[in-house]
Amino acid sequence: MNKKPYLFVLDLDGTVLYDFDSLSQTLCTYIKDIQKQGHKVVIATGRPYRSSKFVYDAFGLDTPIINYNGSLIHHPTDKHFKKISYLLKKEIIYDIFNNNKDLIRNAFTEDHDDIYLYKKEKAIEPLLHADNATKLTVGDFQETVKNDLNGMIIIGYQGTGEKIKAYVDRTYQNKVLSRIWQISGEYDSIIEIFNPLVNKGKGIEIVSQYLKIPQERIIAIGDGHNDIEMLEYAGLGVAMKDAHPELLEVADMVLEHTPREDAVFRFINKFLENEKDND
Repeated sequence: MNKKPYLFVLDLDGTVLYDFDSLSQTLCTYIKDIQKQGHKVVIATGRPYRSSKFVYDAFGLDTPIINYNGSLIHHPTDKHFKKISYLLKKEIIYDIFNNNKDLIRNAFTEDHDDIYLYKKEKAIEPLLHADNATKLTVGDFQETVKNDLNGMIIIGYQGTGEKIKAYVDRTYQNKVLSRIWQISGEYDSIIEIFNPLVNKGKGIEIVSQYLKIPQERIIAIGDGHNDIEMLEYAGLGVAMKDAHPELLEVADMVLEHTPREDAVFRFINKFLENEKDND
């Protein structure tokens, strides 16, 4: 048992996963091994639990998991861990949608593993992660959504993203936050709407306190704009090769390899070997 364990916080898409569900078996075996040495591993992802559980299981984790970028923090195997949710009020969802309806191609919002979708559309199905959803409800949100939710994804018509974001920023002035996903082409206007308390940095602060691992022994690895606060909070913030430009600005180091080249395994293995040599 390692007397001074590290906490490795891992993003999924673009970091551990190089496509929707491709996971390195070398990394899976290695993550199990370092846990036997006493280190802890936590997943921090924008995905819902239903589409991140397969990684949690493949890694053999026994830690809390951070879903929806920190809107939901829970422990799949410890019923004594108090689940934490930072939700978006349903009235805000109604307002943003109704006042931008002419700009919106489609939209969906989620309550844990329940999905509320504006209208069925084959092209956006990959965004839903609908496999293993508890419930999928289609229709106008004022008719279907009855509770506060984990956030909202809006798929605007091409070129409308900045207009929708401007409405959110102007109307709610940091009481609700939004960001445009870095996608080009037909889907250049996907906007994420979320509670201002939601970020992965806050999530790992909560989880690290639960695990009793100090900030300086947290290593966070990510690739996206939603990983900025996570890398800033960690003792060592690591960005993937070709990460979002704003993430590269805050990273302590940038990896030389991609997910397809087992970048996370290469980095953690080298990091822990160097630590062993320095003991």
